[in-house]
Amino acid sequence: MGSDSQKLGFVHRFVPSSGSPTTLLLLHGTGGNEEDLIPLGKRLLPGAAILSPRGKVLENGMPRFFRRLAEGVFDTNDLVNRTGELAEFLGKASKAYGFDPAKVVAVGYSNGANIAASLLLLHPNVLAGAVLLRPMVPFRLQGLPDLSKTKILIESGTDDALIPRELPEELSGILGKAGAQVSLRWQEGGGHTLTQSDIEAAARWLSESFA
Repeated sequence: MGSDSQKLGFVHRFVPSSGSPTTLLLLHGTGGNEEDLIPLGKRLLPGAAILSPRGKVLENGMPRFFRRLAEGVFDTNDLVNRTGELAEFLGKASKAYGFDPAKVVAVGYSNGANIAASLLLLHPNVLAGAVLLRPMVPFRLQGLPDLSKTKILIESGTDDALIPRELPEELSGILGKAGAQVSLRWQEGGGHTLTQSDIEAAARWLSESFA
């Protein structure tokens, strides 16, 4: 079953499970769409259901999940509002497609990783875990949620020209202080683009954590 319906709030695709209890929430990067990460999702956790929405914000015609004011400068108010919309979409989709809302793991790349991190911090009960590929710090909160039951993998490149090294390290620290089980993996010499090594490491981590 597939769907590009907007009735749940987002243009999206859904691929039902073929044996795994986990649903992967796939969140694309700037300029991507609901189709982009589906092949990756199938490689990362074979048999898992896949829910892949398209970001509703356009930047020079390119879909994103929230607005930014400049490169690396987020529109925080828009991010908070869009994160709430995404959490609401997840709830509606779990009822519409019949997947377990307690077994959703986000896989986000770049802009998608940033809204996944925002979901973890603002709506901590909607994700069982997350793979954050090339994330930054979405915002800095006064108080942290309880993420003690949440498993998170962060994958960053040592030579990523878009993301200073201290940002993934700070995000890992924030999520760790919230109680999450966080693994931060560095791709030596890696830039902003994912490598085969990134994909293989994420697949191992997912199979060990959510098979």
